[in-house]
Amino acid sequence: MVKHIILWQLKDELSDSEKDTVKKEIKEGLEGLVGKVPGLLEGHVQTTHLDSSNCDLMLNCTLEDEASLKGYAVHPAHLAVANGKVRPYTKSRMCIDYTVD
Repeated sequence: MVKHIILWQLKDELSDSEKDTVKKEIKEGLEGLVGKVPGLLEGHVQTTHLDSSNCDLMLNCTLEDEASLKGYAVHPAHLAVANGKVRPYTKSRMCIDYTVD
């Protein structure tokens, strides 16, 4: 199995209300990909955090294997969420992918 973890910071110019809406839409969009994207076994978006955090939200996915991760990256349903709900509102993105035994 492969874990795919993403951390995002939202753009500074978004109001708190806009950030709440964006977080909700990102969560719904990305979690809704389970069952639509082959090999995507689990997906969770964390939208709340402690004050000690330096990011706004996190995606934690489990995929069958590295080939599934590559397919996820280019899958039309994923691209629709990424291009429509994530990228327009984020200023930074950090990622780590790793295998789980």
